[in-house]
Amino acid sequence: MSALKVAIAGLGTVGAGALKILHTNAAEIAARCGRPITVAAVASRDRKKDRGVPLDGVTWFDDAAAMAAEADADVVVELIGGSEGIARKTVEAAIARGRHVVTANKALLAHHGVVLASAAEKAGLSLNFEAAVAGGIPIVKALREGLAANKIRRVAGILNGTCNYILTTMRASGRSFADVLKEAQDLGYAEADPSFDIDGTDAAHKLAILASLAFGTPVDIKAVHVEGIRHVSSLDLQYAEEFGYIIKLLGVAERLDRAPDNQEGGVLMQRVYPCLIKPDMPLANVDGVFNAVVAEGDFVGRSVYEGRGAGAGPTASAVVADVMDIACGRKVATFGIPVGALKTIPNMPVAAHVGEYYVRLLVVDRPGVFADIAMAFRDESVSMESVLQRGRNAANVNVVIITHETQEAPLLRALKRLQANAALVEPPHMMRIEK
Repeated sequence: MSALKVAIAGLGTVGAGALKILHTNAAEIAARCGRPITVAAVASRDRKKDRGVPLDGVTWFDDAAAMAAEADADVVVELIGGSEGIARKTVEAAIARGRHVVTANKALLAHHGVVLASAAEKAGLSLNFEAAVAGGIPIVKALREGLAANKIRRVAGILNGTCNYILTTMRASGRSFADVLKEAQDLGYAEADPSFDIDGTDAAHKLAILASLAFGTPVDIKAVHVEGIRHVSSLDLQYAEEFGYIIKLLGVAERLDRAPDNQEGGVLMQRVYPCLIKPDMPLANVDGVFNAVVAEGDFVGRSVYEGRGAGAGPTASAVVADVMDIACGRKVATFGIPVGALKTIPNMPVAAHVGEYYVRLLVVDRPGVFADIAMAFRDESVSMESVLQRGRNAANVNVVIITHETQEAPLLRALKRLQANAALVEPPHMMRIEK
């Protein structure tokens, strides 16, 4: 069988890693695919940089979209990144010219995945993206193929290694968020502008893709409630531990059979936020830059997947595996089912979420303040399960509360009422407790 010819757009960390795998493991890859895979073309602005792999005979392009349209290739691998611009043009050009696509671009899929999948489907092409979610963890293949016989009830995960490293290090060292973020940047775990990671955007893109795979819905990034970790302090980690919890940034998507108002029909809730979890939960001991995903199916039960969520080796491994699927002729619908069969499920706003909550209030230490707090909670029918008073700082004190199970909307009303109280030194800090 003739070789599968690949064109790679973007020779950064992952692109160079893919080149190295295809070169180093060429014999094993050919044996498993029944045909060799060769790199026919690359697109990169820097032709002088050493990628650690000989590129003699490979056609170079300065314009990735031009490469996608003109190169003698069967597959275009897009590793540029970004939801718009040259990355989108490259994928669109590849599909228009009848070339399969492999991408690691979660932002592109989160914003345009359904349109691109539809175009690929109509052309009879594969659009593979294992590397877009959780790096080297084969969670896309697990949801799309391995768990295909199940109705998935819930998908939850640690989807951003930068945030997980920061929270892990803060918990272990007691250092501040700003201090640990600087360390993460120095180590290369966080970008110079870390907003995409620490504000939850990266995790939200990944969760939107996982939700589509799990529930057979169109990817809908606008339906994801997103909060980052900027507001999480070392105090919160300390108090959470006193209550028997660990704080993690989680992405959670779950299908509920009934809406909170008992209306007939299922609803879908998608949220990314820092939350408190018990130490015996599967995700609690996933530390540092590692990612993990838990999927719950009706027949398989709980499945846990853990590994490195970023880096040249793990991500490039997922990219090459996708190329190998194409070489072998393995083809599955982009999001598990044909685009026309994807069904929109009504979105449940996070204000309708029901659960327990962690609340921290920095207040002036004077008589009557706790009575005001209790009254605000009472008037909204929010019951307190546990209360700590800690950290006296001059005339101020932290009051930390764990609530009984409640709907989020009334709790938010109680906190808004308290925010108007002159005894509050700073806005309330609230996080959900995930069971």
